[in-house]
Amino acid sequence: MRHLPTLLAALLAALFAFALPAGAQDAPAFLVESEWLEEHIDDENLVVLEVRYYPHRYFTIGHIPGAVQVARFMDLGDNAGEGTLMKFPPREQFQATLRRWGVNDDSTLVLYDDSASALASRLYYLLALYGFDMAQVKILNGGTVAWQAFNDMVKEEPQPAPGNVTLKEANPDMFVEWTDVYRNVVARRESGIVLIDARPEQGYTGEVLTHAIRAGHIPGAINIVSLEGTTRDGEQLWLPLDEIARMYADVPKDKTIYLYCHDGFRMSLGWLQLTALGYKDVRLMNGGWGLWGNKFSLPVVLGSEPFDDNFKL
Repeated sequence: MRHLPTLLAALLAALFAFALPAGAQDAPAFLVESEWLEEHIDDENLVVLEVRYYPHRYFTIGHIPGAVQVARFMDLGDNAGEGTLMKFPPREQFQATLRRWGVNDDSTLVLYDDSASALASRLYYLLALYGFDMAQVKILNGGTVAWQAFNDMVKEEPQPAPGNVTLKEANPDMFVEWTDVYRNVVARRESGIVLIDARPEQGYTGEVLTHAIRAGHIPGAINIVSLEGTTRDGEQLWLPLDEIARMYADVPKDKTIYLYCHDGFRMSLGWLQLTALGYKDVRLMNGGWGLWGNKFSLPVVLGSEPFDDNFKL
């Protein structure tokens, strides 16, 4: 009988775990807290990368000690290609950028931002796209806000030794071009594809026009705002996975998911949320609304419905 309390506790724990919604039992493995970074910041192979919304704050406000600056548009977009600035950078360009930051094949990377991890998610996605070992990549939950709560920032810019990381070719199962979206969603209405617009609602409806010449959304897109999966109390933390799962409750896991946003950050956060929830086939639209909205011949829909009268039939 002396083992009964232990057995009872184990049974209760098992029942409690079974009762939790899918995804509620564990945080994503890539998320780390500031305490984790405090413990590992002097690790030999650690590379810390900061992506700020306003990049000058890396110097004026400061950054985590040893963090290398990532200029989000210059470093995370295609500098030489035609069309929108924020198409994915070519492998050779991104590899050279990583080497400049001191990244090696065996580096552990910690990414952080000041934008509820949306900017860090773009960098995380690109690393996955080009075959970096994602078991070695972490995102600091809460970013600058979490770190500054108990730690100081510095203004000294590190000078890392050049790295030797070698990337692979882009994984074709992780992205689509605008032509794929037009053919498979707009023209063919393929039932196995769900198109998600990850922007704020007023961008989706066309009430607010930013980062493009035209307002509205791609015909057939539904609106799920990825940033609603983070806290709104200034902490910029991820919500529990069961709460994020409710955001995507109407999106079947057996479908192929296409995601887009203005310029590649919110859709990357959506990709990270969906993959953390166990969705297997999630692809980002290269160039996003910044590309689609600037092509005058491509159709757009205004309002809160996926299709307008022209596309309902």
